[in-house]
Amino acid sequence: MIRSAALVVVAIGAALAPLPAPIVERVYSTRVYVALQSLLTALSNVVPIALFDVLFFGVLAVWIGLAVADVRRRGWVRASGSIGVRTLTWSATLYLVFLATWGLNYRRVPLADKLQFDRAAVGVDSARRVATVAVDRVNGLYAAAHRPESPASAGVSGSLAEGFARASRDLDLPSIAFGRPKRTLFDVYFRRAGVAGMTDPFLLETLVASDLLPVERPFVIAHEWSHLAGIADEGEANFVGWLACLRGSAADQYSAWLFLYGELTPSVGARDRAALASALADGPRADLRAIRERVARRATPKSSGSCSASSSATTGRLFDVDIRP
Repeated sequence: MIRSAALVVVAIGAALAPLPAPIVERVYSTRVYVALQSLLTALSNVVPIALFDVLFFGVLAVWIGLAVADVRRRGWVRASGSIGVRTLTWSATLYLVFLATWGLNYRRVPLADKLQFDRAAVGVDSARRVATVAVDRVNGLYAAAHRPESPASAGVSGSLAEGFARASRDLDLPSIAFGRPKRTLFDVYFRRAGVAGMTDPFLLETLVASDLLPVERPFVIAHEWSHLAGIADEGEANFVGWLACLRGSAADQYSAWLFLYGELTPSVGARDRAALASALADGPRADLRAIRERVARRATPKSSGSCSASSSATTGRLFDVDIRP
């Protein structure tokens, strides 16, 4: 009982401790975590199934088994105390493991603080200009990105990994072991909730929804690899994943620009959105429509417009993109 209480206190202290971001960055994110990630991801890549599923359902099965045994032996009333203590102890343990294997990256120095850019230049006008560039890029890249031999149609390409490595060097991020995209038993939930992908924070795996279209996969995978690189913030992971795709093949670049179009158009006025949509070629417009139809077909009304904390933002944004000519 004393050990359990101590463990819970340690977990609460770890959650509330005001750790300085520079120390987390220097000691954990760029040293301890890098070594852990290389080891855990390399090991999880050996197994074709999602080890996150094994961990989740394994822990759940053991918890249920012990709870049933307690109730049979002592009855509901007397067993409730031990079940509660066990639940708190296990929750505290899992939280501490989460912090050690990935969670402390939430407390690192934000990428925005390390990059040099003019914050005053970020606004509606810049969003409109970049969205115009995105339209030009998707129109120009469409044919090359849809060739039969395109890496996007076959899964993960070497070009995407190479592009991510180049982007990491440009951003002064450590190199990583690239996660093998896997399907999870939570795939039904992913599709119903509009979740494109997830990074397993315990075993550092890359999990992706099974119904992603080929034009979505490169960016979603690069986004999740950004989480493997220790980038916890969703917006920052989007940026790193986008930058990585731009350094990849035509299919990777197309996926990135298609994503960015969906991110930027809601930020501009209705007239500008209509102008951008009318400038789309038939091919990119068809891809955006296919993504929207995929989400509408699978997602529930309450979840179709949002994604989980560790998922790509592609699905939620493109669901409402104006693609009318």
